[in-house]
Amino acid sequence: MDVCLAEWDLVSAIKGNQAQMMHVESLCHKTKENSSPKYDFDSRFYKMPSYIRRAAISEAIGKVSSYKSNLANWKLNPTGKKPTLNNCGYVYPSLYRIGMYNLTDDYSAQIKIYHNNTWNWLSISLRKSDMDYIYHRCNGRKMCAPTLQKRGKEWFLDFPFEEKVTLTDTNGLVVGVDLGLNSACTCCIMDSKGTIYGRRFLGLPSETDRLNHAVNRIKKAQQYGNRKMPRLWAKAKGINDDIAVKTANFIIDTAVMYNADTIVFEHLDLAGKKRGSKKQKLHMWKAKYVQSMVTDKAHRLSMRISHICAWGDITTSFRWQWQSSSR
Repeated sequence: MDVCLAEWDLVSAIKGNQAQMMHVESLCHKTKENSSPKYDFDSRFYKMPSYIRRAAISEAIGKVSSYKSNLANWKLNPTGKKPTLNNCGYVYPSLYRIGMYNLTDDYSAQIKIYHNNTWNWLSISLRKSDMDYIYHRCNGRKMCAPTLQKRGKEWFLDFPFEEKVTLTDTNGLVVGVDLGLNSACTCCIMDSKGTIYGRRFLGLPSETDRLNHAVNRIKKAQQYGNRKMPRLWAKAKGINDDIAVKTANFIIDTAVMYNADTIVFEHLDLAGKKRGSKKQKLHMWKAKYVQSMVTDKAHRLSMRISHICAWGDITTSFRWQWQSSSR
C-alpha cells in the first residue's frame, strides 16, 4: 500500500486492473528482466508465492483507490471527518492448484504455508464425510480454487463450486415478499393478471422472544458498566442469523410449493445513520442477508429475482386488506 500511495499518479493513469497489478509488481519484485526494482519487496518477504503476492497487490490497489476517491469527494464537499486510509481487515487469497494446493488422494491434500521462516508444503487430511458429500452431491459442478479461512483458533478449507443454470421465463406465478421488523415476512402468490393464489405469513414468535431476551441481557450488562461482552453478543447474533435462515427457507419453500417463476422483494435503502425508537431493530435487521440467501437458492432452482419500489407495493396492500378483513 505504501508503494501504491507513492506511485499512485502513474498507477491510476494505467487502464485495466491486470495492467495496474503488473506495473506495481514491476516496481517491487525482482526478476531476470527486472534486476533492480525501485522498492525492495523480496528481501522482506522472501520466496513469497506469486499468487499471494499478486493477490496482495490487487488488494492494496483497491484500498488505495477507494481512499483516493473518498478523499476527492471530501475535498469537493468537506463535511464530516477527513477520510483515512483503511489498513485493517483480513484477506484470505485462493489456493490455486499446483502452485498452492494439490489434491494427493481422495481424502488428503497438500497446501503451501509459511512455516519455519520459509514456504513449505503441508500435508493435511480431509474429513471423509465432507469429501464424500462433495463427490456425490457436487459431481456435476465445477470445483474452483479453495480458500484457507480462519474461524476462531482453527483453520478450514472452503471449497467453492460453479454451476450454470438457465433461468425460466417470467410468465408464471410471482411470489411477492414483504420483510418486516416485527414479523419475519409476508408472502403473496399471484399471476400476471393480479389473481391471488395464496398468502403465507411467518412470525417466528419464539425466536423473536429469545432475541429480545438476549438483547435485554446486553442492555442490563451495559447498565452496570460492561462494554465488551463477546459471549452475549455472539448469542444474540446466532439467534438473529437463525431467524434469517428460517425466513429464507420459508420464502423458497413457498415459491416451490406454488411452482413460482419469480420472487419479488422490496428495494430497501438501509444506508445512513439510524434514528428513532427502533434504531436497534434496524441495526439487527437481516433484510439484505435474507435477500442474498434467497437469491442464491432461487437461482439454483432456475427462479428469477426482482426488486421493486417499497412505497405502496402490492404486497403491502394485500397484507393490509387481509388484516382489515380479519378484524
